[in-house]
Amino acid sequence: MSVFSDEWKRTLYCGEPRCGHAGQSVVLNGWLRARRDLGGIIFVELWDHTGVVQIVFNPEIIPETHARAKDLRGEYVLAVKGTMRVRPDGTENPDLNTGGVELLAEDFLLLSPSKLPPFDPDEAERVNEDLRMKHRYIDLRRGDMQRNLRIRHEIAKFTRDYFDKNGFLEVDTPILTKSTPEGARDYLVPSRVNPGDFYALPQSPQLFKQILMISGCDRYIQIAKCFRDEDLRADRQPEFTQIDVEMSFITEDDIIGLIEPFIAGVFSETANAEIPLPIPRVTWKEAIERFGSDKPDMRIEMEIADVTGIFASGENPFSETVGSGGAVKGLLVPGGGSLSRKEIAEFEARAMELGSAGMANFQIKDGALRGPLVKFLSGDAQSRLIELSGLTPESIFFIMADKKWTRACELLGQIRLEIARARGLVGGGWKFLWVTEFPLFEWDDEVKRWSPVHHPFTAPMNEDIEYLKSDPGRARSRAYDLVLNGVELGGGSIRIHDPKTQSLIFDALNISPELARERFGFLLDALSFGTPPHGGIAFGLDRLVMMICGAKSIRDVMAFPKNQKAQCPMTGAPSAVDKSQVEQLYILSTAPEKDGA
Repeated sequence: MSVFSDEWKRTLYCGEPRCGHAGQSVVLNGWLRARRDLGGIIFVELWDHTGVVQIVFNPEIIPETHARAKDLRGEYVLAVKGTMRVRPDGTENPDLNTGGVELLAEDFLLLSPSKLPPFDPDEAERVNEDLRMKHRYIDLRRGDMQRNLRIRHEIAKFTRDYFDKNGFLEVDTPILTKSTPEGARDYLVPSRVNPGDFYALPQSPQLFKQILMISGCDRYIQIAKCFRDEDLRADRQPEFTQIDVEMSFITEDDIIGLIEPFIAGVFSETANAEIPLPIPRVTWKEAIERFGSDKPDMRIEMEIADVTGIFASGENPFSETVGSGGAVKGLLVPGGGSLSRKEIAEFEARAMELGSAGMANFQIKDGALRGPLVKFLSGDAQSRLIELSGLTPESIFFIMADKKWTRACELLGQIRLEIARARGLVGGGWKFLWVTEFPLFEWDDEVKRWSPVHHPFTAPMNEDIEYLKSDPGRARSRAYDLVLNGVELGGGSIRIHDPKTQSLIFDALNISPELARERFGFLLDALSFGTPPHGGIAFGLDRLVMMICGAKSIRDVMAFPKNQKAQCPMTGAPSAVDKSQVEQLYILSTAPEKDGA
């Protein structure tokens, strides 16, 4: 190896050479990606984050350079000098942007050798993910990973530019903050200078951005780090990044009117996709009734139908359920008339696995309605069912019942997803939807009290404030989610700016004034000093990037993620620390000692 100097600095990136560079003297820097020795001429591919280009070492032109090139191996870091030339006819590579040219090497500098990599970056998809994450520096050399990081950068840059043009101020909020035990578990950080006390890492900047509105900042934006100690899955990490937005003196329409052009701009800039505006809106109740989900995949055209009235009279298996206030819901499957008995039985068994008491079906065969429940329906009821369902000889109509209409819809909504995926009924493109007017509270059977669907600072619909005391379950919130292809991209709400309404919310949640002050005292104090009407929204940046990149997991769009055990295989975090560090924090671990400890 020799010392890197100015004469070896690249004059082109590896992905830049084109036929127009033929005849030029060029210096390239990068990693050796592939090597082929054809018994004379040696070909290598040199890679950097822009792409790869072919290098030729010809023994007949510069034998000394060719002889040294015999020792080069994969992932060696090189600087190569030479002359660009057009590839001979028939040797072009149409799959590469640089496939029409190659560099005829005259000299090279070995900048850094490499041990044999644990896996080939070009074949990383076949490798165990933990191995890829342990050697993340190798995994990130893949073209797909470099593309994902670049798209993430472009989205972040577009975000800052867009909100800056719209008068927003970017403000950092604390990472070490107060634990407010609502929602997921906090990550706690012991304080050395305050023995026995703990900071919490923020689950979101929610309280701070509200305080910024009280402070007169008017429009706030932050690309914020958030932390939640919860079970992991493909789209969830212990630490993640949020595009966090808050505005003063606004209503829901102002938030939506700001966000729709932002989302359209992001997809236009990074995915070359045009998003039709305005984005459709449905209420939470409508979403559940029509699609069985509060984040419906609008690429699936199937909708749930309500056939409760058909089973409301006469003797039938659903009489008791309907009589006690339950519901009967149905799902029409286009082309389902061709399903075999075995396929139908599998879907019905799946419904029972999900918790349904059973799922029945109707079909039209030989001009007549067929199915196990036809015998319970009069001729008029059969005609009404065909009309309500839209049943044809080519389709099938599945039904199920439950004492809770929401449960019947949600179970059928899951079946809707699974049938659509199995039958190829999921359309293409980007299908956005706003879901609004979520319930303000949900009943928690475990603790026998109401809990907030979003957080306890979400404002109720003005006309529903009266229900906060009399019937909390009827109260709707001024909350809204943006859904894309069945995935919640982000959500937000109008916040409570009136201390009296906030007290009513705490009362409904069975949070005493003393407990409210202990948990949220600083926010309650701030609210008492003049609070503007305000609201906001937050988007999961990782999830947004994942969808635009077409990645299977948010781990593929984060530079250094944790695995599904919340561990970092590369650094070994979390790990044991020196006993003296723990003693300085006045804490004692009760965890059993690990083997070899």
